[in-house]
Parts: sequence; structure tokens; C-alpha cells
Amino acid sequence: MGTQVRTRVSAYAIAAEDGRILLARLSDASPVFAPGLWHLPGGGIDPGEQPVEALARELLEETGLELADARLADARTYAARRNGVSWSLTALFYVVTLRGGAPEVTETDGSTDEVAWIPLAGLRDGGLLSPAAADALGILEQAGTATSALPR
Repeated sequence: MGTQVRTRVSAYAIAAEDGRILLARLSDASPVFAPGLWHLPGGGIDPGEQPVEALARELLEETGLELADARLADARTYAARRNGVSWSLTALFYVVTLRGGAPEVTETDGSTDEVAWIPLAGLRDGGLLSPAAADALGILEQAGTATSALPR
């Protein structure tokens, strides 16, 4: 029996402020990365959808927050295997500014079961981040964005 391989292009938000980063905890419905990991808000780009439109849609679903501004910072690829599917994921990372408000998951039965502003201090030491979320910490440092928020 052959292995099913799927390709996915996704847009992810890197939102950092006051020494914290906005992360979404993956639920059992997560198609690519394991449930329980903290991941960046965002997700798959639908056919015909522009990346920033997908990012705004996913942010609203996963965090209840509106996108105010987005700047493409990096792109990375990942290989993952979950539920018998081998994934080839291309991730577009956007450093974003959000409209105010408290984050809350608005999509029911989606790939996110919790969203929170998580302190940046100590995140590198834990194994609780998805590969994309772990890479986002380096992207923040490299971009010089929110450097005052990053632990020294």
C-alpha cells in the first residue's frame, strides 16, 4: 500500500508584544502537526485565495482578532507525517500587527483548541512548540522585530 502525500501552502502570523508571542494550541483535528503543540495562528491557503486574505481569515477563526498589517518575513518548508498522511508543507511567515482585543478561539471543531499570549522567556527550552512556531522565534530575532520583547 502506497503512502498518501499531500502538499499544503499555509500563511502564519508572528505577533509579538510586551515580551509575549501569540500562539494557538493544536487540537486533535490538526492535520499536519501533533495535537497539544503550540503553533502559530494561521493555516492553509484555499484555491484562488491570496496569502494575506487566508491569514486574515485564519486569524479571525483561531484568535477572534483582526489583522491590521502583515509583512512577509520568511518562507520555510516542512515534512511531517500524521494520521497516515505524509505532508509537504510550505509555510509563509508574516510579522503582523493585530487590532486590539482579547484572543479567543471562534471556530468550533477546528484545528485550534486554545489561543493565548505566551511569554517568550523559556519557550526555546520546552518541547511544546510546533516546528513552525520554533522557527518563528528565530525569524523574530532575524527580522529585528520586537527585539525588545525577546529574552536576552
